[in-house]
Amino acid sequence: MPAPERARADVRRLHFVNALFSHATGSDLYLAEQIRSAIAFSLAELEARLAASPEHAARYDEAFNAAAAELLARLFARHPRHGFYHWDASLTLAGGTPLFSRAEIMAGLRRLAGYREATLLVTNLRTALIPPGRRATARRRAEYAEALAFIGDLAAARTARGTNLHLLFL
Repeated sequence: MPAPERARADVRRLHFVNALFSHATGSDLYLAEQIRSAIAFSLAELEARLAASPEHAARYDEAFNAAAAELLARLFARHPRHGFYHWDASLTLAGGTPLFSRAEIMAGLRRLAGYREATLLVTNLRTALIPPGRRATARRRAEYAEALAFIGDLAAARTARGTNLHLLFL
């Protein structure tokens, strides 16, 4: 990957980490950079393999997102007052369909029901509906936008009034 393109990707990942871990970093970009660097260090072997074939940069992004989600899950596991649920939409072929989305989101909301503070993390919904290497047609983009709205509306309707639910899409 050329240097300017790599720098843009690193800045994008930095802002991603800053948003994802804002409760821990207090939106301090220096702390977010430390987390981003730690995740990148854990993926150094993958990065070295991908340096030989830059066309597979999307694999690095997927691995980075997965590592960040795992780190976030570990962080919330240590906080008994904060609920956490992660749904990876790409694990099944029907992951992005409305029926399957509803079932997974409802399972997550049931698990988070007893918490006043909770985070619901949805990963790979875009890749489930707009697969890499396939055209992002207007229909696929519309399905993705509908899925985002559907999940947001479902979470709002099924969450108790006093609950502070953070809904994150990666």
